[in-house]
Amino acid sequence: MSFQIALSGIAAAQKDLDTTANNIANVNTTGFKESRAEFADVYASSVFQSAKTKVGDGVRTAAVAQQFQQGALQFTNNSLDLAITGDGFFVTASEVGSRDYSYTRAGAFKLDSNNFIVDNNGNFLQGYPVDTESGSTTSVSLSTTNPIQIPTTAGAPSATRDVFLSMNLDSRALPPTVATFDLENRASYNSTTSTTIYDSLGQAHILSIYFVKNTSNEWDVYGAFDGDPLPIAPLTSLEFTSAGLPAGSNNDGSGLFDDALVPVGVLNGLLTNGASFGDPANDFGIRFRDEAGTRRPTQYASNFEVGTLSQNGTTVGRLTGLDIDASGKIMATYSNGDQQYLSQVSMVRFANPQGLSQSGNTSWRASLASGEPLAGEPNTGTFGSVQSSALEQSNVNLTTELVDLISAQRNFQANSRALEVNSSLQQTILQIR
Repeated sequence: MSFQIALSGIAAAQKDLDTTANNIANVNTTGFKESRAEFADVYASSVFQSAKTKVGDGVRTAAVAQQFQQGALQFTNNSLDLAITGDGFFVTASEVGSRDYSYTRAGAFKLDSNNFIVDNNGNFLQGYPVDTESGSTTSVSLSTTNPIQIPTTAGAPSATRDVFLSMNLDSRALPPTVATFDLENRASYNSTTSTTIYDSLGQAHILSIYFVKNTSNEWDVYGAFDGDPLPIAPLTSLEFTSAGLPAGSNNDGSGLFDDALVPVGVLNGLLTNGASFGDPANDFGIRFRDEAGTRRPTQYASNFEVGTLSQNGTTVGRLTGLDIDASGKIMATYSNGDQQYLSQVSMVRFANPQGLSQSGNTSWRASLASGEPLAGEPNTGTFGSVQSSALEQSNVNLTTELVDLISAQRNFQANSRALEVNSSLQQTILQIR
């Protein structure tokens, strides 16, 4: 019997050595969780055997339990490197549309040839659908997750409908010395500014706006499109009060100037590329305010200065940046100024993480022991937050593992010695005559 007991001790010591060696081998594996060999004694007796004199039957490996404590963060320069600070797991799938999920803490993600976010093994990172404007999640369920794809363009262009402009016109300025406006003659106007607008094909055009002082409180506004004067001259007139505010504003700045309107058909007639600015029955508007209506033109004794100058058209935008916040929301920034929420990184947790079944490549699968995956949003509850441009390192403590390695070695040697003594005793018995 002692022979079998010593053998079980050697097997247990070997399992301990294997576990420790595996931990040491993965000390630099991103997202790796160390394991611990757990043992239990073996004891068996019959109803007619005295428990007082019964000796145990050795040892067995009860479990090799993984330890899911947090690993240290290593910061990188790649925004697609993601780390979790909490109890959650990333969700990945081997194919687009597959519901056979695996779960990982290794966040070394990258883009594949189709701009999907994948891990080193080509598994697709799953995300919740979101509203592209607000980023609010529309559903938090694994059944609604999809692989996250990063579009390289911001969609179809849209023609400019309005230009928003606020500025200060210098009250000290004098009327131009040349009475008739001529955009080629700088002496025929006081100030000018310009902005880029877009037609329906996303082609850029330059809209220039000129200001000509008539009287002490009145200015005429002229326009030019790609260097050619607009046929409506002037476009409108701006009249100020003695306080430098829009006339009719009761000195509180609440009044609005009339918009300078240009029939869309006039602009369409200036295009040669087959594009348009919209329905000819509509007007293209130069709005003398910001989009919120809070900033308006003024006439103070100060130099000409543009306060607001924007327009609502877009060209085709190219991807210029990608941001991922602590809640896992992914926002793409494009060269045309568009910003869109694309998705929210999906996250799950388990009632018993130690019950997860290892599938290799630092991934796990749900099992009966772990319980069903509980989906949720990052940065809520115990799911943990997402840290972009960071990776979670292995949680292996190399010093502790080396000490455990020595302990397992001594245990192996001791059991080997017990086996050797048992063999010597048996040999002695066999030699009795």
